[in-house]
Amino acid sequence: MRLEARLVDITTLAVDAIVNAANTELAPGGGVCGAIHRAAGPKLAAACRPLAPCPTGAARLTPGFGLPARFVIHAVGPVWEGGGAGEAELLAGAYRSALRLAGEQGLRSIAFPAISTGIYGYPLRDAAKVAVATVREGASTAPDLDLAIFACFSPEALEAYRSLGVDSPGAAAP
Repeated sequence: MRLEARLVDITTLAVDAIVNAANTELAPGGGVCGAIHRAAGPKLAAACRPLAPCPTGAARLTPGFGLPARFVIHAVGPVWEGGGAGEAELLAGAYRSALRLAGEQGLRSIAFPAISTGIYGYPLRDAAKVAVATVREGASTAPDLDLAIFACFSPEALEAYRSLGVDSPGAAAP
């Protein structure tokens, strides 16, 4: 599986699935979650309702509706509480759950946001380390996946993934 980091709006990616940094109620929220719900349209919220609640570290799958992506995988990451409350394992669980769903669907491409780094307060560099390690380790659970994109919301996020050896096509060399 090829890993890429891109400075891009995740809602514009024509991949098999984009991952939503969801809340446990799978309700439209702020940040990337709100952007995904707005871009997908109201059918997304309706599809999420019967799938809630979704525990932290787990994921659920819905159609992409108005998005270029065929599916949305709603992964619930942890709220940062300082690092001593099992946040890293819960965050890894969210990525593993998303990869498992991708594998079950036979998906070939997926895009992840930086789960839990917005309002949930997870430090970006720490979250990127968990994300990259978990996606690399979890590739076997989704054997058809050819491409995993880390959709970065800022140049700082892009650099966090690049510093972990993730390719960044089109980005200038450091």
